[in-house]
Amino acid sequence: MSNIAKVLSRRQDRGEGVGTNEKAIPYNKQDYQSLKQECLAKGTLFQDPTFPAESDSLGYNELGRYSSKTKGVQWKRPKELCSNPEFIVDGAKRTDICQGELGDCWLLAAIASLTLDNEILERVVPPGQSFTEDYAGIFHFQFWQYGQWVDVVIDDRLPSRNGKLLFVHSAEGSEFWSALIEKAYAKLNGSYEALSGGSTTEGFEDFTGGIAESYELNKAPSHLFKLMQKALTLGSLLGCSIDITSSYETEAVTSLKLVKGHAYSVTGAEEVHSSGRQVQLVRIRNPWGQVEWTGPWSDNSKEWNSVPPEEKDKLDYSAEDGEFWMAYSDFIQQFSKLEVCNLTPDTLSSEDVSRWNYSQFEGNWRVGSTAGGCWNNQATFCSNPQFVIKLEEEDDDPLDGEVGCTILVGLMQKDSRKDRRLGRDLNSIGFAIYKVPNEFRGRNNIHLGPDVLLRKQPITGSNTFINLREVSDRFKLPPGEYVIIPSTFEPHRKGSFVLRVFTEKEAAASPMDREITADVKKQYISESDVDPHFKQLFNQVAGNDSEVSVFELQQILDSATSKQMDVKTDGFSMETCRHIISLLDRDGNGKLGLVEFHILWIKIQKYLEVFKKYDSDNSGTMSSHEMRDAVKEAGFQLNNDVLQVIISRYANQQYAIDFDCFVGCLIRLEMLFKIFKTFDKKSSGKIELDILQWLCLALS
Repeated sequence: MSNIAKVLSRRQDRGEGVGTNEKAIPYNKQDYQSLKQECLAKGTLFQDPTFPAESDSLGYNELGRYSSKTKGVQWKRPKELCSNPEFIVDGAKRTDICQGELGDCWLLAAIASLTLDNEILERVVPPGQSFTEDYAGIFHFQFWQYGQWVDVVIDDRLPSRNGKLLFVHSAEGSEFWSALIEKAYAKLNGSYEALSGGSTTEGFEDFTGGIAESYELNKAPSHLFKLMQKALTLGSLLGCSIDITSSYETEAVTSLKLVKGHAYSVTGAEEVHSSGRQVQLVRIRNPWGQVEWTGPWSDNSKEWNSVPPEEKDKLDYSAEDGEFWMAYSDFIQQFSKLEVCNLTPDTLSSEDVSRWNYSQFEGNWRVGSTAGGCWNNQATFCSNPQFVIKLEEEDDDPLDGEVGCTILVGLMQKDSRKDRRLGRDLNSIGFAIYKVPNEFRGRNNIHLGPDVLLRKQPITGSNTFINLREVSDRFKLPPGEYVIIPSTFEPHRKGSFVLRVFTEKEAAASPMDREITADVKKQYISESDVDPHFKQLFNQVAGNDSEVSVFELQQILDSATSKQMDVKTDGFSMETCRHIISLLDRDGNGKLGLVEFHILWIKIQKYLEVFKKYDSDNSGTMSSHEMRDAVKEAGFQLNNDVLQVIISRYANQQYAIDFDCFVGCLIRLEMLFKIFKTFDKKSSGKIELDILQWLCLALS
């Protein structure tokens, strides 16, 4: 119960803007301002107890306690490493980011791209931090994590050896913002070692909250250069790399001074005039701060002599800084992969740029309820969460000339790097996209079932199911209504995910089964309506007081169901019987009279009919995956969140539901809807309770 309360509380917080960049959530509940003021008042320097200056913060294997790579490491504050440390000098620059002894070039390429736009940078690196004014040895940074922004506090003790920083550092050696942001990101992921190896898009997304896409350059679409130009004007972050065929090629340098298996950032895409023709050029940055391309259009190469001086001056083409230009035609031949991170609408405040339309949803795959696996698992596939998007307007100026609606879909599973230390594997994840049948268009109170999903092929979806943190893709679809179904490849795999959808035009998106309703018919029966034979049987079981107590009700129900040979039951619990009486007891005496008992008997007969219908294998129990449709037929429209709670409460270890649990669930649901309606006097869909009301209702 307490975990459910936490989840619902977080959702309430998000409704109030908590978790946005402006209201970032303090990571580990550490509030930067209060911790800083506390240190200033005491005259001490902050020491972070949640990420201490110890070997565990470095790593667990290659950077573990007894590793040769961590021998001689000392944690030192910047004032112990140089006489006049500074946080940022003359603005953050790409040359502030030089790689150290950690294989996180992917991260540094992403950090380098941050420096291209100060507005984006300040979302991650809050301004006003320094080693002079109100210095207390404490700094903070903000990162996007699985749908929300968190504020990460660190102390400034940094791993060093022989008086030099062990990991990322600035070229000058006296500027420390890049080393501190790397430490904050290491804390967020559990250790420095957890940052070893990765995709630039991961850093891009965690610095912006954007959605990433990847292109294999040997299959580059014809409009890719235009796409790169548009992405850069939209503030998107771009990275590229050269694939390796074996571990021996990692960071091997080619004859033209490109580094294999190394993450670069793309910082420009321009066209110049050269000898009477237009040439497409791409600007690339090596996070090492050195080792540059020596082929055509490299620094001071002869190709620049043919470019008009005014164009040449704009492109800053000759600094020895790890950044270089190359022809786009060489770029797609020399590099293997391009990664683009598209930004959310709130990232840039400028009115001069267009923005993506953006929708984000959090969800869970829970065994027994929503972990249905891919389409191959037809018995459970329809149980997966479903999200609907309505595309109404076509793109204005399609880059590829193809008319339609551009849509980017990203499916991300949570906590991937933190689980490395525990040796946990990622789920293989993917998604399918179906066109919503005409008869269901415009509705959000449904969940598409086998009659739709198993009889029709999806119109598109992710290229593959793969065990990455995120799978994403770009699609061009005709206007219409579509449902996106995220899933793991195998069924019955637990996980949590974030589904994000970007569209060029405004598009409404929502969970497919958003509505929660009950359609339970009230039964108006008088004593004269009761069949005489039923009245006679009732008097036999009710005894002298002509009423059925909770103990008598338990015996009656157990006796009746034991005669149903095709229905399994462990016996009705006392709790279920109490709920039945709470629901049907009209005079408040804690017992059921004749009419009340007759209403119950009609309900039981209806529930038995529904139960047998959805016991598809005639096992006497119902599969938890069939619970959604069974509950719906009984009159209750529920969403995934409620369904997951029901399965965890009423299913057995094999995720089967027997008859007594089924009845108990439906009675409880009807009672809860009835209570809510009683308090929702304005039919607003919201109620407010004081502590007395809450306790009395929760305990009833």
